[in-house]
Amino acid sequence: MRLVHKAIDFRNNTGQVVLIPEEPEDMWHAYNLVAEGDSLKSTTVRKVKDESSTGSSTTSKVTTVLCLTVEQIEYDTSACQLRVKGRNIQENRYVKMGAYHTIDLRLNQKFTLAKECWDVIAMERLELACDPTKTADVAAVILQEGLAHLCVVTSCMTITRARIEANIPRKRKASCAMHDKALQRFYDTVMQAVLRHVRFDVVKCVIVASPGFTKDQFFQYMFSEAVKQDIKVLLENKPKFLLVHSSSGHKQALKEILSDPSIAVKLSDTKASEEVKALDAFYTMLNNEPERAYYGLKHVEKANEMNAIDVLMVTDELFRYSTSVVCSYMYIKQQHQCPPPKC
Repeated sequence: MRLVHKAIDFRNNTGQVVLIPEEPEDMWHAYNLVAEGDSLKSTTVRKVKDESSTGSSTTSKVTTVLCLTVEQIEYDTSACQLRVKGRNIQENRYVKMGAYHTIDLRLNQKFTLAKECWDVIAMERLELACDPTKTADVAAVILQEGLAHLCVVTSCMTITRARIEANIPRKRKASCAMHDKALQRFYDTVMQAVLRHVRFDVVKCVIVASPGFTKDQFFQYMFSEAVKQDIKVLLENKPKFLLVHSSSGHKQALKEILSDPSIAVKLSDTKASEEVKALDAFYTMLNNEPERAYYGLKHVEKANEMNAIDVLMVTDELFRYSTSVVCSYMYIKQQHQCPPPKC
């Protein structure tokens, strides 16, 4: 996320920021930043009906800039866009004051977000979205013969950077040449995807997973090619690669990989592993010692009063759907024990 402008008065926590989402993950951050009651300003398309002096009417689409008071937010993961619905709060020649409109936020579309109160959670989310050093520190190549997924795992979500499919002919008794050539082309395509999408300056670990020996064959091919072609970025980062078993080459296999205790030890210093480990520990405690695992606001508040909280997990939905500053503050207070906001 590119931060174009920031004007927040920290005396009363009010102000606005101008942002441009540049990556798919930025749309997820925007979804968590925009809340009901905020004002959002961006370009949009509006249908306008014009009537001539003769009484005939024509409808046309015009591009204009609107500022809405946010009432509803929807995140379309497949289209990677945010739909923000609300009432217009600034004079506009095409849209009346108070009229409803929906702005579709897309990648590389500049928008201005203003809040009556920039609380601790919103400021942390803004910092996380705009700081490039806090991006994905785990990458994963999950493959089987003819199918591969290249994913990056961030602290918030798993993003598929590349899906590679290839037709691999079966081995024949007389000759395996066609099968071997197709497999080499497939491995080369996957290797190019790794070079294109994995930021080795940020990533701490690259998981290569597959059923059977496909991962070993791909790993051997990739580094033999790296030696032949003198691909230094691969050779210098070879210790970061981790070969593991998976049930398939589909993206869903990544969940079982990250949950594997033997893998979790090797990923102990990554953000993704920390969150998986905390959630698994909660479910284990809920099964074995239910009197020590609590959920729900009232129970958590009671535990907090007794200073009995070891680990506190809070979902983004709580802040997104908290319709008032007071309600949001209740959750923030539990997480940060911060003083009341001045807004």
